[in-house]
Amino acid sequence: MNNRQRGISFIGVLFVVGVLAFAGIIAAQAFPTVLEFQAITKAATKAKDGASVAEVRTIFDKAAQIDDIKSITGKDLEVGKEGDKTVVSFAYNKEIHIAGPAFLLIKYAGRSK
Repeated sequence: MNNRQRGISFIGVLFVVGVLAFAGIIAAQAFPTVLEFQAITKAATKAKDGASVAEVRTIFDKAAQIDDIKSITGKDLEVGKEGDKTVVSFAYNKEIHIAGPAFLLIKYAGRSK
């Protein structure tokens, strides 16, 4: 009987570890942007209770200062009405540097709940 060994070679293990390490590094850099997006959504939901557009932006800026939101300000918000409800919407981009001239671009868009 001729038994052949099965499994992954050392080069294969190095390749798999390298891919997992790269994915882990990218995920570690992208995770804070997701948390910031959630904070922005929470601040926009809180700001929709303002009586005027200026008040909505002021409420958002105060919440942004507390939650350390740097990607967007009250001036970047779009404030509108849907029926009798105030709706605050926003959109922004985040770039994550990968290597050399390569960047990962994440486009976020959301609105108040």
